[in-house]
Amino acid sequence: MQSQCAIRQNITNRIIAAIEGGVMPWRRPWRCSPNAGRPANVVSKKPYSGVNPLLLEITAMQRGFSSKFWGTFKQWEELGCCVQKRPDNVPSGQWGTNIVFCKPFKKMVTDDETGEDEERGFFMLRTYTVFCADQVSGAERFQVKEEPGIGITEPDYGPAEELIVASGADIRHGGERAFYSPVGDYIQLPHRERFGTVGGYYLTVFHELAHWSEPRQHFDRDELGYPMCELIAEMASCFVASEIGVPNGEPLENHASYVKSWLDAMKGDSGYIFRASKLAGATCDFLLAFVREPEPQEALVV
Repeated sequence: MQSQCAIRQNITNRIIAAIEGGVMPWRRPWRCSPNAGRPANVVSKKPYSGVNPLLLEITAMQRGFSSKFWGTFKQWEELGCCVQKRPDNVPSGQWGTNIVFCKPFKKMVTDDETGEDEERGFFMLRTYTVFCADQVSGAERFQVKEEPGIGITEPDYGPAEELIVASGADIRHGGERAFYSPVGDYIQLPHRERFGTVGGYYLTVFHELAHWSEPRQHFDRDELGYPMCELIAEMASCFVASEIGVPNGEPLENHASYVKSWLDAMKGDSGYIFRASKLAGATCDFLLAFVREPEPQEALVV
């Protein structure tokens, strides 16, 4: 059995390799289908949380999967479906995707300063193997269907506007920069027509709303650091976009220095991406709560 440190390091290495290969696992092309979006468990229908959405998106992008639904071999079997045989071009042991489940537990430890025993909470990581609906026979109802004869469907930006209005955030337009002002507690954006795509505009709004949410979630920016706050906002904006059907596959603009700092931080700290993805998921849920009831999540990871 792998140690907790080994599990974290292996996961971090997978994400680092994807980013270095040009794949941002929190961004993916938009698809108009109820079976597309943020990865979710096929049985519970709950979205995966923590680092798991990143791991599943890496596999989806690398192998061209489009369904958001994933499940273990047993879960698919209980649904009357069958995981397909591993193709010859896929190495042994790599047909499924490993994700992690975090189970809290408590134990008595001795305090270094007082020498007294006290109960402390810890988390135990366990790995599970899941398969996308695209890898499963008999799972057509969970797959994204291509409909011939129908052109590219224009996204419905109504839900995005609904979320923005419901948040009550002070959003101002003008100038050439996008930012959140903690002092004035407002968001400044260029006019919408200055953006290359409509999706790019809303993705930027969500990014700044993520920063706007930081004091409301009591995030300590000094403790987290500027690069992590940017990574949290970047991931959270894409998670929100996936949930409400806004295209979020545009390339990262003006983020080259951020990407380098993220990679450096991940290489030096195997827990970095776990903390960032947990807070990004929390931020996504905080913003979505303005327009929908919060949903329990699957396989919570810290």
